[in-house]
Amino acid sequence: METDIIEKAKQKAIEANLPYAGDVTPQQAWQLHSTGQAKIVDVRTPEEYDLIGHVPGIVLVPWQIGNPRQQNPEFLSEIKQLFRPDDKLLLLCRGAFRSVKAATALKQAGFTCAMNVLEGFEGKTNPDGLRGRINGWLFYQLPWEC
Repeated sequence: METDIIEKAKQKAIEANLPYAGDVTPQQAWQLHSTGQAKIVDVRTPEEYDLIGHVPGIVLVPWQIGNPRQQNPEFLSEIKQLFRPDDKLLLLCRGAFRSVKAATALKQAGFTCAMNVLEGFEGKTNPDGLRGRINGWLFYQLPWEC
């Protein structure tokens, strides 16, 4: 049985005509992940994952690779090796832009519950150009490690 959080997010996505399954807040993502109801997938680059930090115990499947960054041609195949199309996946990136693109691609590939984690790991930049000061995973002091 799906949780109320996921059900409500899916309904809002339908109402907003989103091209993916929906959005959850960082707090909701942690609640769903820590209770085993969904899996968080980090879609940032390996450098961001290693140098900035990451949620403990989650998998990294980069949406973009290289310098300059380009879409990871192995993204879908890597996801398909790790997850089933009916798994509840919560996609997390730096500021919730790549995660939307990744969730959209997964929906198009037949994944039924690929959701975006709003605000991302670091969140929006403040007037000084710093992240983690306005919103995002780090701002809410959710579990993370380097």
